[in-house]
Amino acid sequence: MNRALVLLPTLITIAAIALSLFHGPIAQLPDYHGFADRSSLLGMPHAANVLSNLPFFAIGLWGWLRLRKPASAIAGRHGYRLFLLALMLTAAGSGFYHLAPDNDRLLWDRLPIALACAGLLAAVRAETRPGADGLANTLWLAMLAVASVGWWYVTESRGHGDLRPYLLLQILPLVLIPLWQAVHAAPARDRAAFGIAIALYVAAKAAELADHQILAALGWISGHTLKHLLAAAAAAVLVHRLVAPSPNRQSVGVTGGHNGRALT
Repeated sequence: MNRALVLLPTLITIAAIALSLFHGPIAQLPDYHGFADRSSLLGMPHAANVLSNLPFFAIGLWGWLRLRKPASAIAGRHGYRLFLLALMLTAAGSGFYHLAPDNDRLLWDRLPIALACAGLLAAVRAETRPGADGLANTLWLAMLAVASVGWWYVTESRGHGDLRPYLLLQILPLVLIPLWQAVHAAPARDRAAFGIAIALYVAAKAAELADHQILAALGWISGHTLKHLLAAAAAAVLVHRLVAPSPNRQSVGVTGGHNGRALT
């Protein structure tokens, strides 16, 4: 394998970190909490933005229950379990935030999102690079995820918020995961699933930016509510790919060897 290609993901990561340092702090938009959704249900404010988080819990629980058996010790299992747990926590954290949006509640929205990104990075790295599935790898990425949100919260509370680490953690999976899969010749089914999920996630971010415009155009759903549904659809694609039997998926035994099956 071409060594330059193998090193490319590392070089891109270093370049992205250097670029973020050169760019300087990235502040949160001043009107970030001014969402378009003003719906209510049984006294619940912002009901559409709150309830549209429920699919995250259902999808995370679906994957968690399917992967809880010892026989499902697939490659990347530690990272995927972090990802599934983070999906369920996202439902709680984002729902809590949207009841009464402010920076203190936003902390609990962003923490599980960062953990989900860390889980995917750890999982796919382990899938594409046998032997990289150590629990320590997932744990240090999880700590970086927590630190990225902590950095924003502390700097925001001091009046000069900086989103750079948090944004970097969201962007890197979109670049590194397809690159790892391409460099290490991941199965076409896996690459297609992540390609669809990434497209849905990018569409979700676009909907988030057009929150008020989408509500004005459609009249029944805001951009941020749509963002939740599109991001949940992206997660569903990944969880379906994870739990569906496939001869191309590898599972890892207790000794770390591959037996060629993903789930039983």
